[in-house]
Amino acid sequence: MRHHNANRKFGLPADQRKALLRSLARSLVVREKIQTTEAKAKELRPFVEKLVTRSKVSTLANKRFLSTQVGLDGAKKLVETFGPKFKERNGGYTRITKLPRRVSDGSAMSQIEFV
Repeated sequence: MRHHNANRKFGLPADQRKALLRSLARSLVVREKIQTTEAKAKELRPFVEKLVTRSKVSTLANKRFLSTQVGLDGAKKLVETFGPKFKERNGGYTRITKLPRRVSDGSAMSQIEFV
């Protein structure tokens, strides 16, 4: 039974799954918009939204945590750009838009971007 197992596994061990999410989050923060599969976008959304919420309060501890999650360049952009931008907003920092299916394997594709 899969009670309380809400997150997707992607057929990966936990460390690789965490690395995948961090890599996707870093790309999203640096580029502000990425295309990925629908499942990965849906898993990425809460991960990134928690990072943006943390970046709204610019403390040393928050900066260090963000740098472990998305690297130094990503943390800097989160604190300097997205933190002030979303200061008055209570959640809902990202938007997922569905795209046509991928030709090669028919995977459902989506675009995730900051609002």
